[in-house]
Amino acid sequence: MSDIAVPRPIAQVLALPALGFIARLALAAPFLISSVVKLLDFPEAMNEVTGLGLGPAGLFATAVIVTQLGGSLLFLTPRYCWLGAGILAGFTVLATLLAHPFWTFEGPDRGRQTATFLEHVAIVGGLAMAALFVNGRSAPR
Repeated sequence: MSDIAVPRPIAQVLALPALGFIARLALAAPFLISSVVKLLDFPEAMNEVTGLGLGPAGLFATAVIVTQLGGSLLFLTPRYCWLGAGILAGFTVLATLLAHPFWTFEGPDRGRQTATFLEHVAIVGGLAMAALFVNGRSAPR
């Protein structure tokens, strides 16, 4: 099997120095935005974790904010991208299992929950790929 050449315009975009940071920022955006929203409306953050059956609400809401914000900031740095990716991936796996248990739903709700669950699995994969690229490894073949 031979490698297919990347078209020149695509290669130029992929060679942009800021592209790696922009891509990591796009992956981190949901976590960054969520943490800021939770900081600005802490009572609602506590309601959210209470709705998932977690308590004490203040402790869990604080832990979620610190995890999302701290993990995102680490993920955006080349040196600690791997650590931020691991923190965000671990958080995403736990949060997805708690918030989107598709196997407990029936009918159309099951389909929606399954789709959301799989979207979160894709985010975990994206975090892993970003950490691989930042640490000098190319995509596995």
